[in-house]
Amino acid sequence: MLRLRIIQVRATTRKLTFTRWLSTASSAPKAHYDYLVIGGGSGGIASARRAASYGAKTLVIESEGMGGTCVNVGCVPKKVMWYASEMAARLDHASDYGLSQQVTNTSAVKFDWPEFKAKRDAYIHSLNGMYENSLTKEGVEYVTGHARFAKATDSSTQGHLIEVTTSNGVQNFTADKVLVATGGKSVIPDVIGAEYGITSDGFFALEEQPARVAIVGAGYIGTELAGIFRCLGSETHLFIRGQTLLRNFDPMIQSLITDHYIHDGVKVHKDSRSFERVEKLDSGSIKITYEDDLGKQSVEVDALIWTIGRRALSDQINLAVTDVKLNLWGQIVVNEWQETNVHGIYSLGDVVGKVELTPVAIATGRKLSDRLFGGNQFAKSKQDFTGIPSAVFSHPEIGSIGLTEPEARTQYGDAQIKVYQSKFTSMYYAMIDDPAKRIPTAYKLICAGPEQKIVGLHIMGDGSSEILQGFSVAIKMGATKADFDSCVAIHPTAAEEIVTMR
Repeated sequence: MLRLRIIQVRATTRKLTFTRWLSTASSAPKAHYDYLVIGGGSGGIASARRAASYGAKTLVIESEGMGGTCVNVGCVPKKVMWYASEMAARLDHASDYGLSQQVTNTSAVKFDWPEFKAKRDAYIHSLNGMYENSLTKEGVEYVTGHARFAKATDSSTQGHLIEVTTSNGVQNFTADKVLVATGGKSVIPDVIGAEYGITSDGFFALEEQPARVAIVGAGYIGTELAGIFRCLGSETHLFIRGQTLLRNFDPMIQSLITDHYIHDGVKVHKDSRSFERVEKLDSGSIKITYEDDLGKQSVEVDALIWTIGRRALSDQINLAVTDVKLNLWGQIVVNEWQETNVHGIYSLGDVVGKVELTPVAIATGRKLSDRLFGGNQFAKSKQDFTGIPSAVFSHPEIGSIGLTEPEARTQYGDAQIKVYQSKFTSMYYAMIDDPAKRIPTAYKLICAGPEQKIVGLHIMGDGSSEILQGFSVAIKMGATKADFDSCVAIHPTAAEEIVTMR
């Protein structure tokens, strides 16, 4: 009854009651669990909740905000910022649609960054609480603290020993099975003055909107942040090592999004392979000195954001005492069942690095717990990492599933590949008088073999993320071009082009 009362009060005074709970727990002997999850991100929480649903005694340990990168400094707050920037972009179109407000363009609109940040942060904080409440309701215990593996000195110790440092001291727990789902962390380059820049985590901590911003990196995060800043009115510089953004995507996507960003006013610095130094000037500005094909260059901005990649967070949990194997990039090595080389230790998500997407971590975590605790019917439960759809919340949005055209030609041979491609202006822009404000839409279907099985779909344009979700089901089920052709189009839509291409 005491524990129930504490959980009920936690909803209103969570910090106070949590401290009381830890104080009680710290004096108790170490607890043993069926399943202990290190990392309260999307994958870890999903796996813990599924394990608890089968009756497994489960504990989650998280050192920061519950929900991990995605909820706190990733997908969720990023999408909120994307909505704001998309709203700003649409204001440019208001007058073309007969709306006669005096202010109808982004150059005349002031975005209240501090006020919106406070509102966004409050939303994220509420999600943290929702995660904690859902864990409690589903019988999952959780502790806020830093976990690390420890060597057992007592021969009677069961399973794996985990030492957790909390605000109230150190607690010890043991578990038969341990899941490492600690995620990753943004990389900062070895450049003189790199500390004057911030990572994507720092983006969400910005209290004011920078008038001039430099973003380094051509991947998802850099592309998305560049679009957000540009639409909200910041002078935006994007530094990339090559000629195009999103180099892991289909060439059509790479070319179109790069050209559109340049056309839309993003200052894309191509072939900027070498950064010499970053300096903080007396004025408060940041001076970036770099080299490209034209020689040494420099630019001054108000904020610099590094988006050059992420590394696995595997070095802070004392894995050395377990003999768990890591690869050259510090990622935990697992087999197709998420098993490490050590019995009873599993891993998934960004710390493994297979496919670093939140829904992938969630699905993998659930399947792992199905197999471990769900009974014989789940004996073969494991995640399929092929045919995974993904979206980039750029301006415009991008969606992709399956093989790129070069990958398909390499895998099947040129003679077995047929490509259908369409580029057009969506009907939405028919009312937009200024051609410069019209955003292109482009779709590509990649088909293989005599049956023309669809092995890749790559789309760019308004609503691409929502469009792709439905088509991904069909492609995952093995749809062919004939299947798409047999589907009656919904008119007028942009997506009807996907089932009518010839």
